[in-house]
Amino acid sequence: MASNVTNKTDPRSMNSRVFIGNLNTLVVKKSDVEAIFSKYGKIVGCSVHKGFAFVQYVNERNARAAVAGEDGRMIAGQVL
Repeated sequence: MASNVTNKTDPRSMNSRVFIGNLNTLVVKKSDVEAIFSKYGKIVGCSVHKGFAFVQYVNERNARAAVAGEDGRMIAGQVL
């Protein structure tokens, strides 16, 4: 399981962080987010908040792949 921390203060890691908006967090849990996004690379951090989440990857390439693969996807009745 990934850490609850997504490093927003380290400028080198900013491009490896993915914002997931319009997330139905009443249904979708941290473990679900990790399961969905782990296919794009190693997740080092995942934080879920009301209506959104952040996933931190080890590198920018993984983050870009996740955005390309999941943007517009329907999860729990809401489009990301």
